[in-house]
Amino acid sequence: MSSIRSEINIKRLPHHIAVIMDGNGRWAKEQGKMRIFGHQNGVGAVRAISEASAELGVKYLTLYAFSTENWNRSSVEVDALMRLLSKTISEEVKTLNDNNIRLKAIGDLKRLPKYNYDALMQAVEDTKNNDRMTLTLCLSYSGRWEITQAVKKMAEKVKDGELLVENINEECVSNFMETYEMPDPELLIRTSGEKRISNFLLWQLAYSELYFIDKFWPDFGKEDLYQAIVDYQSRERRFGKTTEQLNDRN
Repeated sequence: MSSIRSEINIKRLPHHIAVIMDGNGRWAKEQGKMRIFGHQNGVGAVRAISEASAELGVKYLTLYAFSTENWNRSSVEVDALMRLLSKTISEEVKTLNDNNIRLKAIGDLKRLPKYNYDALMQAVEDTKNNDRMTLTLCLSYSGRWEITQAVKKMAEKVKDGELLVENINEECVSNFMETYEMPDPELLIRTSGEKRISNFLLWQLAYSELYFIDKFWPDFGKEDLYQAIVDYQSRERRFGKTTEQLNDRN
């Protein structure tokens, strides 16, 4: 069976892909299982998509793993998710190193249980020298939280005389974001059929191409990733310009 991977133009790969991994709970419900069963099976999709992205040459992959709103779920589910996260991170360090993938995490990480935070920071430390691809987990994260934190940091700089108000521009704001070390995502993928960005990377997704697929996250595989990239490459990214202006430039 041929793979759609052959249709990908490697020279036009998105440098940064962001993913909203949605549908674990509904997938589990369809199987007649508890929601945590879906989260457990979603780990395999994370592994497959991370490896496939690195193999293609994508430099940054950012996954929406746990939002600030997710803290409002039942304590049973949250506790199970935290334990699964800690276990998975510890078990996947070898795979990350074998694939030369660096792990990062952004969000209000101090809200994580200590055992979880410690495992995460250890994995970040153990993979810090890898440079094939950066895998970023967004944990206890929301776009509004991130923007609020950036505003607070800028306000402190202004208050201390280290930043002039007239020097605050888009580039300045970007430098105060959690993602300041990476380019904005060119492509956002969301699984499960939902068509919204759910408070994810609100600043960074300004010009991203959005790709929605009905499959639940545990069923999302490499071929689905390849299809998303082929779809992305078929689009004309104008950044406010007209098609004629782009053609004149080329």
